[in-house]
Amino acid sequence: MSIALTRTLEVDGIPSTDSPLRHVWNACIGAGRANEALRADWQAQFQEVVRTLGARYVRFHGVFHDDMFVYRASSGGGFGPPTPLAEPVHTFAYVDKVFDAILATGARPFVELGFMPRELATETETVFWWGAHCSPPKDMNLWTELVAKTVEHWIERYGIDEVRMWPFEVWNEPNLVPHFWTGTRTQYFELYEATARTIKAIDDRLQVGGPSSSVFVPDSRYDGEYHDKSVEAATAEAQDPSSLPWKPVWIRELLDYCAERDLPLDFLSTHLYPTDFAFDTQGVGRAISRDRDATRKDLEQLTRILAESPYPNAAIHITEWSTSPSSRDRMHDTVYAATAIVRALLQSHELADSISYWTFTDIFEEGGGGIGPFHGGFGLINEQGIHKPTFHAMAMLARLGDRVVRQTEHGIITRTASDAVTAVFFNYPESMGSRSIGDAASHDQARALSSEGPERRIRHSLSGLTPGDVYVVETLDLEHGNVVEAWLRQGRPLNLSREAAADLMRIADDLDRRTIVVDHDGRLEIDETLSPWAVTSIFPHTTR
Repeated sequence: MSIALTRTLEVDGIPSTDSPLRHVWNACIGAGRANEALRADWQAQFQEVVRTLGARYVRFHGVFHDDMFVYRASSGGGFGPPTPLAEPVHTFAYVDKVFDAILATGARPFVELGFMPRELATETETVFWWGAHCSPPKDMNLWTELVAKTVEHWIERYGIDEVRMWPFEVWNEPNLVPHFWTGTRTQYFELYEATARTIKAIDDRLQVGGPSSSVFVPDSRYDGEYHDKSVEAATAEAQDPSSLPWKPVWIRELLDYCAERDLPLDFLSTHLYPTDFAFDTQGVGRAISRDRDATRKDLEQLTRILAESPYPNAAIHITEWSTSPSSRDRMHDTVYAATAIVRALLQSHELADSISYWTFTDIFEEGGGGIGPFHGGFGLINEQGIHKPTFHAMAMLARLGDRVVRQTEHGIITRTASDAVTAVFFNYPESMGSRSIGDAASHDQARALSSEGPERRIRHSLSGLTPGDVYVVETLDLEHGNVVEAWLRQGRPLNLSREAAADLMRIADDLDRRTIVVDHDGRLEIDETLSPWAVTSIFPHTTR
């Protein structure tokens, strides 16, 4: 929505710009699996994420997983063999609880259709601690019936106008064979075709898309029907990964497949992690960290591909994104990750319709429960409800207005609907050069980044504001809100006492806060010295 500017705002003596700011960071947020959303603590954290971070959609795996009891081809079996049913039945009691809870917050589901119910799967192999079945269906008609019955149930329960607001994404990372898909690329495209046609037959205004593929790669490992590890050596052994020709996975191929068959494709979805994992000539897997601008570069390429395709108006949804795809990466617990997140998202806000941070919570069981309160989980919030630095980074982005007043390499100034300004500035240290923060197997390894520098001075003079208005200057840095360091000083306890948890919650939210005031001429002077890795938010005193 365009905001009518009632006063002329100048920044450093120059009339401000006035362009839209797309809040891609809170359009959608990720979570682990549907069953976890039945937990009271998951729901409490999600309510906070909606309230404080402004999350509008949430995406998770496993809506069709067996622990949600949607697809039932047999009954009983608790103390004996299950009894086959004459035909499958579909029950939604658990799913209803989850979706009711999401909608009650004012947010909506971004529906990932998967994984395969065990009784419909062609393979017995599973992935994750909770045993996801990732094979093609043994009967495509039974799969499409499952999809149709589920969507029709949601329409009956919530109304067609509501369900038209939900994107339906077909599967998750099917290129990662055999982990998330045991079939071929063609079999996935056939699944997409059958699913998309089924959804559109119910209502042609329902949104469907894919392929929900994994990270960009610079080689041909995913160009065929199966994952070919034999071509990865050059990637694994490259001295400069940034010089490699990184490209999306299955994006062009799905666009071509859909165009040839006149299939609907309302949005493209893929995952952007600035990392890779490739096997060298000895068959040894190597983790690869790309440069700090990888997210923007990938999105620029994706937008070009889409613009030149038969589906130029399709939306772009990045349905998973973080600094790494590991749920045991200790960097996720740190201030360094918060700064990297702010920098990447501010670089990319005009290039996607949503960039879904993976994930909002450490209530996440792909590898089982985490060991200890700070185990490198994806979450913005840990299992005990303690805010990580990344939570505060996302809160700062959420406060930004809808119009860009000035954007620089080190921050952004925006205008709100109430004619105030909000800003975010950061110090991604100069000494890092083009390097990303990478990942860390331990907190001690992550701490090595604390030596980067130097400080950065941020100075701006804003005129045209209301005299006397008070603004808060809030800063997250290595001395304020760095909760993992406080936990390390406690001796790294795996099981927190109530007192220790309360102390960590206080430290986590104890950012540096002070106020500045617009002078009688309507001028606000910003003069901040940011220590290395600091992120600063400036916002009206009445904003929460």
